[in-house]
Amino acid sequence: MIPGEYVLSDTPILCNRGREAIEIEVINTGDRPVQIGSHYHFAEVNPLVTFDRVRARGMRLDIPAGTAARLEPGDATTVRLIPFAGGRLIRGFRNEINGAVESCMVSGASEPASGTGETS
Repeated sequence: MIPGEYVLSDTPILCNRGREAIEIEVINTGDRPVQIGSHYHFAEVNPLVTFDRVRARGMRLDIPAGTAARLEPGDATTVRLIPFAGGRLIRGFRNEINGAVESCMVSGASEPASGTGETS
């Protein structure tokens, strides 16, 4: 082996294999592009992106880690989402959940933004 040499496998790496996924329609109703990172809690994206936020709670984009999806103004598209794994604790982002996803889903606490562009 040469120092710094890459030794790559002929077998592709399958990320998120076996994870339950959903697809939802999204529309960027804003006048600016919106970029969403691979591990951003999708239910908390920009309020001017309209979609079913309740269905998206606890989910992230099904794209490779470290990448992002970009929605141009007026874009309407379908995105594929997968659930967060591990302890399913959502902290930060827009501070709408800040805790266990399941407890928020059951109690109805910390409802995600409505997608109307209004903030509290």
